[in-house]
Amino acid sequence: MTATTGGRLLTPGEVAALFRVDPKTVTRWATAGRIGSIRTPGGHRRFRESEVNALLAELTTDASEPRHA
Repeated sequence: MTATTGGRLLTPGEVAALFRVDPKTVTRWATAGRIGSIRTPGGHRRFRESEVNALLAELTTDASEPRHA
């Protein structure tokens, strides 16, 4: 699926696979405003691939940086 703005739209299942979490977790993130979502005419959530990749990169960077005590 492609958004009119040129970015690919991902399903909750596809996003969940990238983050290695349950699709319900992705839905909770969207409800909490942690990640933006778009509703289809049928009421399903879709996520912009660019936004998902940015969040994934942010979390990966945070996790890989050494912590200083």
